Amino acid sequence: MEDRSGIFAGDDPFALASAWMDEARISEPADPDAVALASVDSTGMPNVRMVLLRGLESDAFVFYTNYESAKGREIIASGKAAFVLHWKSLMRQIRVRGVAERERGVLADSYYESRPLGSRIGAWASAQSQPLKSKAALAAAVAREGVRHGADPKRPPFWGGFRIRPLEIEFWANGKYRLHDRFRWSRAGIDEEWTVRRLSP
Repeated sequence: MEDRSGIFAGDDPFALASAWMDEARISEPADPDAVALASVDSTGMPNVRMVLLRGLESDAFVFYTNYESAKGREIIASGKAAFVLHWKSLMRQIRVRGVAERERGVLADSYYESRPLGSRIGAWASAQSQPLKSKAALAAAVAREGVRHGADPKRPPFWGGFRIRPLEIEFWANGKYRLHDRFRWSRAGIDEEWTVRRLSP
């Protein structure tokens, strides 16, 4: 295996990802934890959208959403997802592909409770990804759910987290003349050992 040094050094891809994210929180002007999340529908047609990464665990990445949204339904059906973190300020990105599982326990409750009240009510009011008659209809739904749930709404049963356990993680850094540095960590299963290879730019 080629020696990896500098920003690519280390034997744990999650620790490396955490270090890069810490740098991005300092240098990136907005949403350093924004990821472009990809899924596929039942026909194999891909979908991608921006979401906020809300957890980087010792072996997984976590974000939260409505399970009945397009992304929620697609990820539940396939059990897989991919995303990319891109930081223009650092000229780096991290690409992840892996298996996905729902997080519906204490961690999801805790994150939901940390959100502003309006966002918690909004999670109850919005039938995410479904056709909406008008913005006024959404405002009315928010008002109804606000009255119904009061100042301390509980997490909706259809809302929670996804934990993505990677089978591949690629670390990319910009290089002069587009001769970028790329290292791909891969494994056959989530309990298997990682293999690291340098990739051509």
